[in-house]
Amino acid sequence: MLLQINTPVPKDLPLDLPLPEWLLVSLLVISFLLHIIFINLMVGGSIITLWAQIKGLKNKEYDVFAHEIAKTITVNKSIAVVMGVAPLLSINTLYTIYFYSANALTGFAWIMIIPLVTIAFLLTYLHKYTWSTFEHNRKLHIGIMGLAVAIFLFIPLIFLTNVNLMMFPEKWGTVKGFLSALMLPNVFPRYFEFLGACLAITGIFIVWYNGRKSYPIEEIYTNFTRNTIKKIGYSIATVGLSLQIIFGVIVLFTLPSKGISYAVIAVMAGAGLLLAYALWYSYKTVVSEGKFIDLHFKKITIAVLCFLFFYGGSRQMYRHNSLEKHQELVAAHTAEFQKLSKEAREQSLVLQQQEAATPKTDADLGKGVFNQYCAACHKKDVKLVGPPVTEMASIYQSNKADLQKWIKAPSKKRADAPQMPGFPQLSQTELEQLSEYILNIN
Repeated sequence: MLLQINTPVPKDLPLDLPLPEWLLVSLLVISFLLHIIFINLMVGGSIITLWAQIKGLKNKEYDVFAHEIAKTITVNKSIAVVMGVAPLLSINTLYTIYFYSANALTGFAWIMIIPLVTIAFLLTYLHKYTWSTFEHNRKLHIGIMGLAVAIFLFIPLIFLTNVNLMMFPEKWGTVKGFLSALMLPNVFPRYFEFLGACLAITGIFIVWYNGRKSYPIEEIYTNFTRNTIKKIGYSIATVGLSLQIIFGVIVLFTLPSKGISYAVIAVMAGAGLLLAYALWYSYKTVVSEGKFIDLHFKKITIAVLCFLFFYGGSRQMYRHNSLEKHQELVAAHTAEFQKLSKEAREQSLVLQQQEAATPKTDADLGKGVFNQYCAACHKKDVKLVGPPVTEMASIYQSNKADLQKWIKAPSKKRADAPQMPGFPQLSQTELEQLSEYILNIN
């Protein structure tokens, strides 16, 4: 009962899902994981590019490295956008009330996503295609990427805040916009865990991207070797994995208990072990000799990919647990509304049938004529454009014929009112009905 009092319980639209629920949930989890990988690469690649460009002010090799990573950002961005359609449609379909309620509550910030994404994408293209143009003005060039990174860091925070808010309908009554939703206890730990994932995935990507035999390292770099760049990638991955573990633990302890179950804890623990496994071998690679640089790459990559699967599954399990009780309340509220609506329609139909079966007097029929021709200017007992109907009834109380003549061809009598138009189109039957209604009005 306390949940019902404190929590908004809207009525839902009882529409059938286009696919079985289990299939939509599977699509949501899998498509989200594919989407988030490329989001990680886009955001992480932007951060690493900015970092490398700043280092490149003193070491030219890092500037070259930044240029090579910058080339991948726009590609990963495009894939991320395409991959984002399926999870967005899936979550809209499965959790319509919750998703759109969160969007409405965060308001302006949510609306700003499209212009912010557009600006960020334009900045990355500007940065990518003006590398030579700003060769002698690197600080301005770095500023362009810095602004793009700032926007890229803000957009996921909006998404994360919304997706987090949708799981807590009991907070909807207290949330007063984006900043208010941002202050929910587990938002920032989840956000910093996400940033750790961006660095971890990007670090692994750098190792693979520069490790390809077709990638001409010797033609691109003067001093950096393939192993040098791989080591940079593993170092970035180690930092990212460490952040994920640290903030992952904080996330677990800041998540509201209503969505926690033994199954959720077990899946999260499994995900944490996979991260620890990947971190151990990533660190071992960083501190090892160059000849062992590729020894643990597959282990790290498989562990991180398995972690993503566990992570996506635990998120969906927690979301389901969090919303289950509220969804039951919404279903009950909707069923009660449908029941009352059906009863009201049936009662209205009975009244219409009873009304149709009851013989109508001339006064009853006259009311319809009055509403059609007279109601725009006359009210029952107050002056509108013309005098009230009760006044007409008192004037023509025993003179129905004169009332009918007046209605059909009136003249101007009142200085404070416009002349009433005539109604020659009314038949004698309609005049009888109308005059009967006026003279017997109650």
